[in-house]
Amino acid sequence: MKYRVTHQTIYHYNELASLCHNEAHLTPRDDTTQKCLSHHLRIEPLPAIQQNHQDFFGNWVTYFSIQIPHQVLTVTAASEVEIQHSGLIPFLTDSPAWEQVRDQLQSSLEPEVLAARELALDSPFITTNDLLHAYAVPSFTPQRPILDAAYHLMNRIYTEFTYDPNFTTIVTPLTEVLEHRRGVCQDFAHLMIGCLRSMGLAARYVSGYLETLPLPGQEKLQGSDASHAWLMVYVPNYGWVDFDPTNNQIPTCQHITMAWGRDYSDVTPLKGIIFGGGEHTLVVSVDVERLTSESAGLAMT
Repeated sequence: MKYRVTHQTIYHYNELASLCHNEAHLTPRDDTTQKCLSHHLRIEPLPAIQQNHQDFFGNWVTYFSIQIPHQVLTVTAASEVEIQHSGLIPFLTDSPAWEQVRDQLQSSLEPEVLAARELALDSPFITTNDLLHAYAVPSFTPQRPILDAAYHLMNRIYTEFTYDPNFTTIVTPLTEVLEHRRGVCQDFAHLMIGCLRSMGLAARYVSGYLETLPLPGQEKLQGSDASHAWLMVYVPNYGWVDFDPTNNQIPTCQHITMAWGRDYSDVTPLKGIIFGGGEHTLVVSVDVERLTSESAGLAMT
């Protein structure tokens, strides 16, 4: 399956901005199930400095600095990605008991397990507490296979919480999300990660996109897609397994991964510091287009 993803961010400032420094996570990752075929980042005005590097988690990061006065900043990322997933999901009850995984995370000295262990710890947006633990416990019954328990937890979040884009902001605490049972994909991913970590398990936040399909007989609207968030759970000898609590599914061929980390703070699509500018408005547009062999490879104009 091949996709073209176009992600455009436009900042309009009320006053002239004299200088800005920015960091973007807008380049798709390469991994065992995904290959980035092409990527182009267009920034207007033209940056004085633009550099690419990989961060601690192996995500590609673009740093850029604009050093001329401007009232509009436009960042457009265009990428072509091939998803190589078989479409099959793991046999949930064939995974080890969650207690076994928890104990391995605490005691094993294998490099892969040691790397995963840090993702069982608190992070800037996810602090474990008794409330998260209490919510997780019904899914993690004694000796239950970890993937079966994680799937049960995901299903509970999907059925017991309401998707509400007007309830939370980027800084809304998980305790409020849990109390009011409302939020968006970022909140639900953070919530499930917090529950897993409260049980001593390792989970990481994933930022990316989800192909959305129009209703039968209707055309897909340009810009109707959006950034998406889900999570991965670590299982020794299995690796990392994806879960999407917003849609109650294990991602396969329609999820496109951009970056992963401890939580949203590690993988923000675009963030920075600006000098001047006053108040601003923000417009974000995302298109995820499934490609045919004829349409693949067309450059961004």
